[in-house]
Amino acid sequence: MSRSPLSKKRNLSGTVKSELSHTPAGGMATNGGGDAEIDEGLYSRQLYVLGHEAMKRMQNSTVLVSGMRGLGVEIAKNVVLGGVKSVTVHDQGVAEWRDLSSQFYLREEDLGKSRAEVSQSRLAELNSYVPVEAYTGVLTEDYLTRFQVVVLTCSTLEEQQHVGELCHSKGIKLVVADTRGLFGQLFCDFGEEMSVYDANGEQPLSAMISMITKDAAGVVTCLDEGRHGFESGDYVTFTEVQGMTELNGCQPVEIKVLGPYTFSIGDTTGASDYVRGGIVSQVKMPKTIAFKSFTSSMSEPEFIITDFAKFDRPGQLHVAFQALHAFQKQNGRLPKPWNQADGVELVRLAKNVNCPVQTGSAKVEQLDEALVRKLAFVSAGDLAPVNAFIGGLAAQEVMKACTGKFMPIMQWLYFDALECLPEEEDVDLPEEDCAPRNCRYDGQIAVFGTKLQDALAKQRYFLVGAGAIGCELMKNFAMMGLASGDGEVIVTDMDTIEKSNLNRQFLFRPWDVTKMKSEIAAAAVKQMNPSMNITAHQNRVGEDTESIYNDDFFGSLDGVANALDNVEGRRYTDLRCVLFRKPLLESGTLGTKGNVQVVIPFLTESYSSSPDPPEKSIPMCTLKSFPNSIEHTLQWARDEFEGQFTQLTENALQYLTDPKFPESTLKLPGAQPLMTLEGVYKSLVTDCPHSWADCVLWARNYWQCLYSNNIRQLLHSNPPDQLSTSGLPFWSGPKRCPHPLNFSTNNDLHMDFIMAGANLFAHTYGLHGSRDRAAVGKILQEVSVPTFTPHSSLVSDQEVVSPDDSVDESRLEELLKTLLPSPDSCSHFKLDPVDFEKDDDTNFHIDFIVAASNLRAENYDIPPADRHKSKLIAGKIIPAIATTTASVVGLVCLELIKLVQGHRKLESFKNGFMNLALPFFAFSEPLTTSRNKYYDIEWTLWDRFEVKGIQPSGEEMTLKQFLDYFQNEHKLQITMLSQGMCMIYSFFMSAAKRGDRLGLPMTEIVAKVSNKELGGHVKALVFELCCNNLSDEDVDVPYVRYTIL
Repeated sequence: MSRSPLSKKRNLSGTVKSELSHTPAGGMATNGGGDAEIDEGLYSRQLYVLGHEAMKRMQNSTVLVSGMRGLGVEIAKNVVLGGVKSVTVHDQGVAEWRDLSSQFYLREEDLGKSRAEVSQSRLAELNSYVPVEAYTGVLTEDYLTRFQVVVLTCSTLEEQQHVGELCHSKGIKLVVADTRGLFGQLFCDFGEEMSVYDANGEQPLSAMISMITKDAAGVVTCLDEGRHGFESGDYVTFTEVQGMTELNGCQPVEIKVLGPYTFSIGDTTGASDYVRGGIVSQVKMPKTIAFKSFTSSMSEPEFIITDFAKFDRPGQLHVAFQALHAFQKQNGRLPKPWNQADGVELVRLAKNVNCPVQTGSAKVEQLDEALVRKLAFVSAGDLAPVNAFIGGLAAQEVMKACTGKFMPIMQWLYFDALECLPEEEDVDLPEEDCAPRNCRYDGQIAVFGTKLQDALAKQRYFLVGAGAIGCELMKNFAMMGLASGDGEVIVTDMDTIEKSNLNRQFLFRPWDVTKMKSEIAAAAVKQMNPSMNITAHQNRVGEDTESIYNDDFFGSLDGVANALDNVEGRRYTDLRCVLFRKPLLESGTLGTKGNVQVVIPFLTESYSSSPDPPEKSIPMCTLKSFPNSIEHTLQWARDEFEGQFTQLTENALQYLTDPKFPESTLKLPGAQPLMTLEGVYKSLVTDCPHSWADCVLWARNYWQCLYSNNIRQLLHSNPPDQLSTSGLPFWSGPKRCPHPLNFSTNNDLHMDFIMAGANLFAHTYGLHGSRDRAAVGKILQEVSVPTFTPHSSLVSDQEVVSPDDSVDESRLEELLKTLLPSPDSCSHFKLDPVDFEKDDDTNFHIDFIVAASNLRAENYDIPPADRHKSKLIAGKIIPAIATTTASVVGLVCLELIKLVQGHRKLESFKNGFMNLALPFFAFSEPLTTSRNKYYDIEWTLWDRFEVKGIQPSGEEMTLKQFLDYFQNEHKLQITMLSQGMCMIYSFFMSAAKRGDRLGLPMTEIVAKVSNKELGGHVKALVFELCCNNLSDEDVDVPYVRYTIL
C-alpha cells in the first residue's frame, strides 16, 4: 500500500479534512452510502460482536467528539476503529504539557499547536474507511445538527446543559464524558424513543422439545440434555413440532419460565394434540427506551453501579462533580493538586449544591466530605488508565447510539479508583511534590507526586503478547512513563500482523501487514514517548525458550503482564511468576466481556488456582451419526479437513522420512496401527493423483462417500421407521433422520465442495489447482461413480460403528511387506500437509468447511450457516472489539500503579469483570491464597523448600542424601519424587532401579530419565514431592527449589 502522508485542506469554516492517499481493498474509500459492502477482512472480529445489521447502521452515522485531551482522543480512536461513517474532532485549545500524560497522539514538538488538528491527522491513519475532520470553531446549533451522535469531553456544565437540551430537542444522541484524576463520569441521552434491537448480544437460544401440554397455560418441556437457558419475558417461536403444528412458524410468544427444562406459553387448548419433536428458538424483540434530557436527569438521576462495595458513591460524586464545575466557574481553574484550601472550598460548594432547597434524588442525606476533598486534591490530574477505562465505555455507548445494539447506560455512571492512593489513611501528599513541572507527566504527578513517577521510570516489566491487549498496555505504559528511566519493558510476540488485526490493534497500519507485531508496536510507542526503554522479542514463552527467559531474566523483573489469547500460555506464564515470585497482571476479553486479575506474591491466589471451565465437547456419536445443530456439522467438517488434508498427509510424509515410523505406529493401541497404515497406503498408492483431473475425480468420489454412501449405509443399518429397544421411534428426540443427496453440477454448493476439496487435495501433493468451475464441470461429466452396496452393521444410540478392537494381523503384514512402496521409491513425492488458516479467503480452507458443513446439514435437514457464522464456529474465533480492550487495559494499569507503590493490603486491589453490552460491572478483592499445613507448619502456593544441591565439599547431593535430608530436617519420608514429567523416585520402583539411582547426583538422574542434558542456563530445578509424616500419613507439602549454581 502507498505510504504517502496524509494531506490537509484547510476550510474557511475552521475545519481540517484528511484525504487518504490510498484506497482500501474493494475500492470503498468511505463508509455510508446505503448498502456499502462491509470489509469482512478488516472488521471480522468486530462483526462477531455487532453483527452485519448493526455494522451497516454504524457505517451511516456521523460522530462529533469535542475535546481532544486524553479522554477525547481515546473515545475518537475507538470510534474510528469501529467504522462509523465519519468522525469530527473538535477542540478550540492548544496542546499543553499536562496533556502529554495521556494524549497519545500529541508529541512534545506539538506543544502550542491545535489539539484537534494534530490529533486529526493521526486518527485518520487508523481506518481508511472513516474520514476524520478537525473543527476548531464554535459549536453552533447549525453545526451540531450535522451529526447523529455528539460526544462532549472536558466541557463546562453550562455547555453540557446547552448542548444537552439542543440535542434532546433535535433527536441527536448525546454522550457526556469526563475524567478528573482518579474519578470518571459518563452520561447518555439517546432521545425519548430509542429502539434497542438486541439488549445483550448473546446468540439466540434454542432447545429440543420432548412434550407440550394442551392447557390454559400450556407447558413446554425440553429434553434433559441441557437447561434451556430462557428467562421469563423472553419470546420464542417453534419449528418441526409434530401434532401441535399450529405452533410451527407462529408469531413470537412470551414465555414464563417454570424450571430449568420447562416454561409456559399461554393457552394451547385450541391446538392439536402434541405428538413428538420440535425445536423452540428464542427471538430477540426490539425494546423502546426513553431518556431524560441532561438538565432533567441532573435533578432526577438514574445511576449505573460500577462497584457494589461503593453503593452510595454515585450520588456523592453526582453532587461533587457539580461542585467542581462551580469551583472552575468561580476561580477560572480547577483546584490545585493537594491544596488544602481548595479542598475546603470544594466541600463548601458541594454543601451548597446539596443544600436543603434541593429536592429529588439528586440530594444525598450525608455528604461525604472526605471524598469531596479527595476529588479536589486530584481533579487537576489526567491519568491514561482512567481515560482508557472511561473512554472505552464512552465509545461503546456511541456505538450503541449508532446501532441500537446492546443496552445503553441509563443514564449516569460514576467511577473512582481511590485505592490507587497511598494505603496509609488520612495521609495527604505534600502540595509541592504534586505541583506542575512542565514535563510530560504533569497530569500524573498532580495525583501521585514525583515519588511514583521516579519508581515507574525504574520498573523492568515483561509483556507477553503484542496483540490487542498488548498494544493498549504499551500505549498506557508509554503515557505513564513506565521504564522511562533506568527500567525496561521487554515485549515478545511471535506473530506477524494480519489485516484483521488493524480493527483493534491500533498501533499497526495497513503497510505493517506481514511485519512482526512486537517490533512495530515497540516502535510506535517509542514515538509516543521517546524516553520509554522498550525491547521487542519474537519468541514464544514456553519451555523451549527457558534458556532465554531463564532464572536471571525473571529474577531481574519487577513484574509480568500477560496479553495472551490462550489458556495454555497464560498458565505457563503464571507458573513462572509463582516460581520466581513475581506479580502478574492478567486480563482477557470476549466480545463486550472483559476481566482483570492481579496476582501478588504471598497475598493472592495465582491465575491457575481457579481453572477455567473445560470447553463443551460434542459426543463422538453425535458428530459421526446424529448431528442436530449446525455446530455439530461444522465441527464434523473441521475434523474432516484435519483428517483428510493434514493428518493423512503428515502420516504419509513421516513414513517417507522417518525410518522408525512403522515401528512406532505398531505400538499404537487398538486398531490405530491398521487405520494409520491404511491411510498411508491410500495416500501413496490408491488415491495418489498425477494430474488436476485426478484431484477432481477424487473430490467427486469423496463427495459421494460423505453425502450419499455413508448416509445410505446408516439408513440401511437403522431404517427411518425403526423402533428403539424401548419401543419408541429410533429417529426421534435429538436424533434426526438423514437422507442421502444426489450430486449435480448445477448445484452451487455441490460445486463449492468439489472446487475446494480438489484444490486442497492437489496442494497436498504439490500439484497446481484451478478456479475454472466450467472446466471442472466438464471433467465431472466424464466421471463414473461406483455403485454403492450397503453392508450389514448396526449403529446404536451410543456408538458410531460396531467397534472391533481386534487387529487384522495379516493385513498389517501385507501392508508393511507387500503393499506399501519403499520410501526410496517415492522420492518424487512433494507432500505438503495443510495447516488450517481461517483468515485467508483465497486458500479454500473456509470454502471447504462451509460447503462440507452445509451439505452435512442438508443431509439432516439442519438450517445451514453462512460463511460468516461458519468461520466463527469452525475457526474458533474469539469475538473482539476495541472498546472492551481499552477499558480492560485501563483497569489493568490502575492495578499496576498499586503494585509499583508497594500496596500490600488485599482490599486495595481489585479484580474486575465487565460486560459493556448489558452494561454490568463487578469488582472484588482478589481471592487470598489457600493455606495448607503439615505438622504445625502453614504454607501456600508461594512457599517452597529451598535445597542447595551443591554441598560445602563442592560435590552435588545424591538421591539418597536428598531423601535423608527431608527425613532428618523436615521429618518427611518421600514416597514419590518427580521433576516435570519424569519420575525420579517412587516407593513402587523396582529395587534394582532404586538402588542404581540412590548413589547418583540429582542432576545426573534428571538428565538420564528425561533423556536430555541440562542447559547451562539452568540454575535450579523444581521437584514435586509426595510425602508421609511420622504417623505414616500422606501430607501435602510445597515443591522443592533445588539450586545447582
